[in-house]
Amino acid sequence: MDAETPERRVVVTGLGVITALGDDAPSFWESLLAGRNGISSVERVDLDGYPCRIGGEIKGFDPTRYMEPKEARRNDRYTHFAMAAGRNALEDSGFAPRDDDERGRFGVLIGSGIGGMETIETQSRRLFEGGHRKVSPFMIPMLISNIASGVVAIEFGAMGPNYGIVSACATGSHAIGESLRILRNGDADVMLAGGSEAAITQLGYAGFCSMKAMATNFNDNPERASRPFDAKRDGFVMGEGAGVLVLETLEHAQARGARIYCELTGYGATCDAYHITSPDPAGKGLSLCMRNTLADARLEPSDIDYINAHGTSTPYNDKTETKSIKDVFGAHAYQLKISSSKSMTGHLLGAAGGIEAIAAILAIRSGEIPPTINYEVPDPECDLHYVPNQKIRQPVRAALSNNLGFGGHNACLVFRACDEATAD
Repeated sequence: MDAETPERRVVVTGLGVITALGDDAPSFWESLLAGRNGISSVERVDLDGYPCRIGGEIKGFDPTRYMEPKEARRNDRYTHFAMAAGRNALEDSGFAPRDDDERGRFGVLIGSGIGGMETIETQSRRLFEGGHRKVSPFMIPMLISNIASGVVAIEFGAMGPNYGIVSACATGSHAIGESLRILRNGDADVMLAGGSEAAITQLGYAGFCSMKAMATNFNDNPERASRPFDAKRDGFVMGEGAGVLVLETLEHAQARGARIYCELTGYGATCDAYHITSPDPAGKGLSLCMRNTLADARLEPSDIDYINAHGTSTPYNDKTETKSIKDVFGAHAYQLKISSSKSMTGHLLGAAGGIEAIAAILAIRSGEIPPTINYEVPDPECDLHYVPNQKIRQPVRAALSNNLGFGGHNACLVFRACDEATAD
């Protein structure tokens, strides 16, 4: 971009979400504010004998509500979720490209931390039990992590920038942030951006249980299992689903009379450069990421009212994130409202950034902050205001969303209220 060209402003005009708490943004938000819990015993997958047998499972999901039956059979569950959330987001935005010029300026960036885990599992079983001829010719496109972006683009005629990001649990936030850069750079007018994940499988649980990363003390009481920042937390709970935003340049949104939720003003991406799975105990990578995001948004720490935390309910993540927040925000850290949506949805891995961005956006939009449920026993190392168990009514000028991933990846986003926001 030319140094004298004003930076293109980017706004949010559509929200699409599917989780165990609801299959659209209004039902998801209503559930979050009410402190409803979407975590239950897993039914779709046989986890008998596994150390963890619970999850934020989407019950009764029918992909043919969102795509043709033949296409549903040729795609993995994670792509089904991406299509559902993408369709919902576009319908919410009211945008549909009318010609090739508009299609060429419309892109899709929907990432996944793992991709087609269920496909890998089922096709491996076919190979080992029946030989190579039993493997589906659709196996490769079903399992690769970029295919959700491709399938969604084909469905809606998006001919602009299109690829997949894979950065574990930071994927969704990276996808949204990179879409912000695409729009600022003038390479598109509209982006469909977010993350999707479907890792509630035997293989997924076997791997994470072997790492001792999952909650194992609440199989008989699933609703109490995900407890971010609580002293009795013992691991994360798997969730599944997708969160997708429609992002547009402000100019494009105003030209078509779109309803505007808020503005996306800041993005940061860093690496801990410390360990493949454990966060840096000093939190230096996340601190740097938050600082860079605030600088990109041209905001001071005191301008942030709410943080939707990564808050996984693991012993190390929660205290490290708390440490980083205090490092960046200083005394203002104790004025911030901080909550973790994962206490109700479970951890959606690569989709977490998408659905948690939506929570931050709707906090700005509604002037309400969702709680962190199951917060019962304070942890001396987690001593900030985590909005325990009950929502708070409070105007939110700007909200920060944090996401961290295996590999040391950090991604942060800042959304803020804007004068151009329009009523429903």
